[in-house]
Amino acid sequence: MRAAYLRLTRAELEERAEKAEERLRACDLCPRRCGTDRLAGQLGFCRVGARARVGSWGAHFGEERILVGSGGSGTLFFSSCNLACVFCQNWELSHLREGDDVPPGRLAELMLDLQQRGCENLNLVTPTPHSAAFLEALPLAVDQGLTLPIVYNTSGYETVDALALLDGVVDIYMPDLKYGTDEAGALCSQVPDYWTVAREALAEMHRQVGDLAIDGGLARRGLLVRHLVLPDDLASTETVMEFLAALSPDTYVNVMAQYYPTYRAHEYPELDRHLTRQEYETAMQAARQAGLHRFDS
Repeated sequence: MRAAYLRLTRAELEERAEKAEERLRACDLCPRRCGTDRLAGQLGFCRVGARARVGSWGAHFGEERILVGSGGSGTLFFSSCNLACVFCQNWELSHLREGDDVPPGRLAELMLDLQQRGCENLNLVTPTPHSAAFLEALPLAVDQGLTLPIVYNTSGYETVDALALLDGVVDIYMPDLKYGTDEAGALCSQVPDYWTVAREALAEMHRQVGDLAIDGGLARRGLLVRHLVLPDDLASTETVMEFLAALSPDTYVNVMAQYYPTYRAHEYPELDRHLTRQEYETAMQAARQAGLHRFDS
C-alpha cells in the first residue's frame, strides 16, 4: 500500500507547503489562532518560529503493536505543544522545549534516516505547531526516496482548515482524544474549548482517511484514537467513547491505563494519584457498551 503523499505531484506538495507557510504570517495553524508573525520571528503560545524544533528521533518499539512491526515506529519528536497539560509525561519537550531548530533540508534528512533504519512508518509526535515546516521538508525527502507512511500523532486540538492541508498527505491520524468536556480541557490543558474543537477535528480526520486498515499486522491507513483514562473519570471517558462509536463503530481505540502523576499534577488533588484497576475496567466497559469493538492489545 503506497504512502498517500506519493500520489501527489511535487507541485501539489509544494503548493501545500506554500499555503501553510503563508498562514505563519498571522499564525492560525492551531485553534488558538495567536495571529503572530512566525516568519518574522514572533512567538505565540507554542513559542515556535518558522523552523521545526526537534527533540529526538529514532525507532520506537513502545508504540501500538500495529505501528511497531519488526522495524519499530520511526518517531520524530517535535518540541513544544499547543496545549499545556499539567500532567504531561513528555514535559521536557512540550514545556521546556528541549531540542534544536532545524532547517527543512535537515528535517528531510531525519525522515530519511528513520527510513534507512528500517522503521515501518514516520511517526510525527506533537506535529501541530510544526506542520508548515513538515510540509516544506516533505518534497525534499520525497526527492531523495522517502516512501514511509505518515502517522500524525496529535493531541486532537486541531482546526479543520489546517487539517485540509494534510488531506492526501497523512496516512494515519493518531489523535489523543483527551477529554469529553471543555471544562476538563480548561483545568488540565489551559485551553477553553478542547472538546468542542476536537470533535470537529476527529470528524475531519475520519473523513480523510476512514477507519483503520490493517494489512499484514501493520496499520496502513485510517484513524487510530488514543484515550488516556484519568482518575475520578476526569476525562469523561463514557462521553468520549459514545462520540467515537457515533463517528464509526469500527473506530480503532487504544484505551490507555498508564496515567501517573507527573510534572505539575501534584498541584491538582484530582490528578495527584495513580489510576486504579477498577477505574480502567470501568472505562473499558464504557467503550464496549458504546458499541466499539476494535481495541489495541
